Amino acid sequence: MALTKARLSALVVVTTAAGYVLSPTGDFLSWGLVHTLLGTTMTAFGAAVFNQLMEMEPDAKMQRTSDRPLPGRRISPVGAFLLGWVLCALGIMHLGVKVNAEASALAVLTLVSYLFIYTPMKQRSSLNTLVGAVSGAIPPVIGWVAGAGPHGLQPGLLRWELFVQPQALFLFSLLFLWQLPHFLAINWMYREEYLRGGFVMWSNDDPTGAKTARLALRWTIPMLGLAIWPVWAGFASAWFVAPALLATLYLVRLCLVFRRSGDRGDARRLFFATLIYLPVMLSALLAAAR
Repeated sequence: MALTKARLSALVVVTTAAGYVLSPTGDFLSWGLVHTLLGTTMTAFGAAVFNQLMEMEPDAKMQRTSDRPLPGRRISPVGAFLLGWVLCALGIMHLGVKVNAEASALAVLTLVSYLFIYTPMKQRSSLNTLVGAVSGAIPPVIGWVAGAGPHGLQPGLLRWELFVQPQALFLFSLLFLWQLPHFLAINWMYREEYLRGGFVMWSNDDPTGAKTARLALRWTIPMLGLAIWPVWAGFASAWFVAPALLATLYLVRLCLVFRRSGDRGDARRLFFATLIYLPVMLSALLAAAR
């Protein structure tokens, strides 16, 4: 469970399920959803294993990660590599065979961006947070394209139009923007640990929290547009605006409070508020969906 980051992967499962159910042809009580979640979960588990393999040395230097299975030497690197390989391969193949080629292709894209761009970039550039947000924003789109079901076209031919439909773009934007204040708060609270591990993060040179709060606010304000987008695009009822706008304004308020105080407690409150924000937005969207 620790090696696959099961709690973090649970977020992938929830957002993927939301994307699937939001699809016009996606049925909550269907084998299609079961296969989608199974394939996505195995892929997410495999990605987490490989991520810990690649960051085994930095993890050993940080107090909050030094007891993970690999730096704690409770699992061998060879065993972890084999587990990660099997999980990723099974996840991608399961999506391709039991769901559709589009879902499998997006799973591959998630793995490539997460493992070969984001993970090594963490020790080179603070822009890694943006790349990581792209990887984390793909799972709900996997659910959305999975809801379209298989197609009878030539095998391997993707239905590209699924990736750019308004619902897919909204889900991607919601997850992308949401992750930025979420991870900025984490980064600032544990900035000394990230420095010790050799990670180049936005908050590393920000002891007062002013820079971090400013960045969090900069990425939270555009989220106000998310309250209007589904109604404007015609895939949600007008009442969606109220809870979405209130939830986002609350995040904006917490960013402003953190900017004024530079207090760890306020950063922590922002972090926990982001954890509540996402299920509120997804629940409201599903309830208001047309």
